[in-house]
Amino acid sequence: MTRFLTNLAVLLVTLVVAFGIGESVVRLLFKDSMILFPRYHTDYQYGNYVIRGTRPNSAFWHTSVDGSWKFVTNSRGFRNAKEFDYERAPGVPRVLTLGDSHTQGHEVRQNFTYSAVLERSLAIESGHAEVINTGVSGFSTAEELVLLENEGVKYNPDAVVVGFFANDFEDNLKAGLFDLDAENHLVERSFEHIPGVRVQNFIYSLPFVRWLGENSYFYSLLFNGVWEFFKNRLASSALAEAATTTAERVPLAAQSEFAIPTASSYSPYQIALAATLLERMHEICTQRGIRFIVVDIPVLGDKPFTYLSSVPPELAHRLAADDIEYIASDVFLREFAGTAEVHVEHGYRHISEFTHTLIGVELGRRLTASPTVSAAAE
Repeated sequence: MTRFLTNLAVLLVTLVVAFGIGESVVRLLFKDSMILFPRYHTDYQYGNYVIRGTRPNSAFWHTSVDGSWKFVTNSRGFRNAKEFDYERAPGVPRVLTLGDSHTQGHEVRQNFTYSAVLERSLAIESGHAEVINTGVSGFSTAEELVLLENEGVKYNPDAVVVGFFANDFEDNLKAGLFDLDAENHLVERSFEHIPGVRVQNFIYSLPFVRWLGENSYFYSLLFNGVWEFFKNRLASSALAEAATTTAERVPLAAQSEFAIPTASSYSPYQIALAATLLERMHEICTQRGIRFIVVDIPVLGDKPFTYLSSVPPELAHRLAADDIEYIASDVFLREFAGTAEVHVEHGYRHISEFTHTLIGVELGRRLTASPTVSAAAE
């Protein structure tokens, strides 16, 4: 027994020393180019669906060479420090925002996401306002539809805002939740999409693993390597299935949810699926008297301080034909093109706090002029 304990102690010391050496080497060589962005996904049941979201009642940090950003989530996993009851307080305007990591606010301080800016903007006129930030890293339009229809509408918002980013075209296919039939009608295809969640549920239940995820570059290198491997498998599987079902679908990129789209053009099927998902969201809102707005989250341009639209003309025309309110990125960014930091300089290149501010202000300007939102404040 004594020998076993001695060998175990030697093994543990060896592992600690080896990890320490690995940490030192990785920090020396890669610290300026690496990021510590733990995902903290878990699973949520929304109606018949099980999809991912951020762990509830959490406080954690993201770090890169550009800085550190604290995330706080409420009991529903939303990036809000406060709780929201389904029952609304009288006279308080309420908005629900949906989107991916751009909407959630990766590489942005909690109080400077466009949701937080919008809340302050609405409060100027009403005295108090509530904006529920339901953004989730890696989310697709398909997952946003599930969240809206089965959970979001319960909050009875005056308005719903969808931050649409170019990766949504690919992510809608990866999610596999909805498909289009021969007549381009939306059909349910699957009721679960929780990639990597079961593993995360286990490892993040261990306190020391959570600490490593936010502080260790060596651990981040190892974890991200494993994550990429399984992401590649998921993408390859989705591509193989797509190739046997719908010839129009384009190959899925086997990359993580960067702030740079993995494709520069989209098939008619991808555009039709995205449009139909947004149309369904618009229909849900219209039936309940909720204002529905789609915001174009800009893509990183090929020159410094420039950007591109996430919404191709075909999708923009479809939105216009369906009378869906759409805010193109040019509306709030045109006069700053080539001069302002639209995206964060390093890391995953998400939209900057400057861009978040412009989006929040533009939304606030529109919504305070809205009879529906204005009436809520009276």
